Amino acid sequence: MSQRPGFPVKLSQTGASGPASAKSSASAAPVRIASTASKPTSMLLPKTASAVSGLGLDSGAVRARMVRKLAEQGVKDTRVLDAMSQVERHRFVESGLVNQAYEDTSLPIGLGQTISKPNVVARMIELLCQDVPGKLGRILEIGTGCGYQAAVLSHVATEVYSIERLRGLHEKARTNLRPFRLHNVHLIFGDGMLGYPKGAPYAGIISAAGGDAVPDTWLDQLAVGGRLIAPTTTPAGHQALVVILKTAQGFERQVLEAVHFVPLKSGVA
Repeated sequence: MSQRPGFPVKLSQTGASGPASAKSSASAAPVRIASTASKPTSMLLPKTASAVSGLGLDSGAVRARMVRKLAEQGVKDTRVLDAMSQVERHRFVESGLVNQAYEDTSLPIGLGQTISKPNVVARMIELLCQDVPGKLGRILEIGTGCGYQAAVLSHVATEVYSIERLRGLHEKARTNLRPFRLHNVHLIFGDGMLGYPKGAPYAGIISAAGGDAVPDTWLDQLAVGGRLIAPTTTPAGHQALVVILKTAQGFERQVLEAVHFVPLKSGVA
């Protein structure tokens, strides 16, 4: 069995720049990766000084207040609430927006992308954790963005593979996550539409972008008993959160509340 990429990773080439069919993508990884060391092992990186000072955002009380609001909004899973309380969201937003970091709002992170509202992050991860005792297994995240959701997932899953198609955001996520020393998070630059077959099967797949349909490649890479959480366009033309459970007999699909995510795109940029 080939070893999997560690965090952070250095990429020797990118994935295909155009769409790929489900048939061809299932047999090939989206990118070829070379680690920074002779073997692709995870790295524990030294902690750096806080990027934000004098704003009171390093206080656990600020995050505790956000978590109380999440609980009031209906988030019940203590694993998720605890993870949200541990990850410092202000480290993942632009310096001019740090005072809004713990408000329940999405914020721009550059390149036309956003960091999701805390409530949406907590809601989707709670759905991923549903009916699973203890920690989740290996998770695939489509759309790393600034790295915030990957950091939260690292507290509820044994391993997180996160793929980002925009090189600028992939590099930003590497920078943002470095001080947290998350040895179980693996960042991949590639086409998220293709998933990451080298890490499959996954106990869960979570997408931060929405398309007209869930790619077959994701369903193929989902383990039996695993859940997939993704925004998907409904027949009425609106985005809604969809939960897909993979069983031995097939797939069980549930359409939940309306959401608004950036569009799912193929290729890298």
